[in-house]
Formats: sequence, structure tokens, C-alpha cells
Amino acid sequence: MRAIGGGRRFHAVLLDIDHSPRNLLHPQNASFYQTAGLRALAAHLYPGGVFALWSDDPPDEEFLGMLDTAFATSRAHVVTFPNPLLESESASTVYVARKAGD
Repeated sequence: MRAIGGGRRFHAVLLDIDHSPRNLLHPQNASFYQTAGLRALAAHLYPGGVFALWSDDPPDEEFLGMLDTAFATSRAHVVTFPNPLLESESASTVYVARKAGD
């Protein structure tokens, strides 16, 4: 994943870049899902800003722990939806983390 540049800050960053924090589309993305990568992302959020990540895997407790080191709060939400490609219901995880406010 490319670094967020220019010192810009955001109220929200919403991502869907890999299948999940463990199932990457490119090995180069691995560092993003580590504590240092998540802290770098958090630095680009305004106080109270939100980071959300779509994952095709069930909630990952180790990844939630890393989110907790970079953000004030984090949660994993399982989202179910009708999947017409599979002709059945599918489930994915949306991680939501919030930076501490001032």
C-alpha cells in the first residue's frame, strides 16, 4: 500500500485493499497491518477520526490487538449480505477504529 503523503489529515479512511489482514493481494502490503503501519495511518487522522477496513475473513483477535495499540478504540463487526454470485448469504468483517479526540 502506498503511504499517505503530503502531511494531509483526514476525518475518515475507509479501505478495502486485500482480502484480509492475513490474506494479502500483494506481499508488499504486509507492513500496513503491523503496529507501525497502523500508527502511521492514525497519524493522518484528525482527533476523533475513524479508520475502517473491509475483510473477507472472520474477526482476527491479533489484528484487533494491533488496532488497539494505534487507536483509542477498535471493534470488529460481522456483516452478512446476500451474495448473488454464490446464490447464498455471505459474511465479512468490517474493522472500525477511532483515534482519540482532543
